[in-house]
Amino acid sequence: MNQPLAGYAPAPVTARMENHGNHMLKVALQTGHDLLARVGSMVAYEGFVQYEPNPPAVRQIARDWMTGEGAPLMKCSGDGLLYLADYGADVVVINLNGDGISVNATNLLAFDAHLTWGVERVKGLAKFAGQGLWNTKISGQGWVALTSRGKPIVVDCGGGGEDETYVDPDALVAWSPNLKVKGKRSFKAQSLIGRGSGEAYQMAFSGQGIVVVQPSEDSTDRLRVRG
Repeated sequence: MNQPLAGYAPAPVTARMENHGNHMLKVALQTGHDLLARVGSMVAYEGFVQYEPNPPAVRQIARDWMTGEGAPLMKCSGDGLLYLADYGADVVVINLNGDGISVNATNLLAFDAHLTWGVERVKGLAKFAGQGLWNTKISGQGWVALTSRGKPIVVDCGGGGEDETYVDPDALVAWSPNLKVKGKRSFKAQSLIGRGSGEAYQMAFSGQGIVVVQPSEDSTDRLRVRG
């Protein structure tokens, strides 16, 4: 019985966060090094792990999430191994190492609680999306885990000269916060871009940085429009 399943056993811990396969996140928890994770994402754990859904610090920072702008978070603490997933989505693990990243809240799986983070408006899109779109900006020394509906592509915006990179908002996962963002309406591209939302506009990125794009264009995965 054990022999056919041996290939699925967890590998030895080598980092704070790492993938177990493509669709699961393994986190090595230690006392004093708490984690913030999407509510409902825990699939298994070993050791002593405690959970606190929507702790006061999260409610204060993510007020927009309380009105359906994104995913509520839980604080995970203790000593042990924690396994997280999001309905079979691909998991992407990032060590920020002092950098920052802007994330679509619905693609945020987990991040170190000591990181600096906040919910903020995406500038330059108000005339295309009502009052604008919102994202979660995270920065500092620590780990972040994102989800993607399928294997994502990471586009280097600075690698193609001064050309802009255009992304369907429904397919956007994350981007470097130093990139300039603006909206572009294109009726000619309506049949090609914006298929999930039915909107003929794209997000244009320019500058030095990366953009993470998922193959899914499900409108339930997009950055939320504030109502």
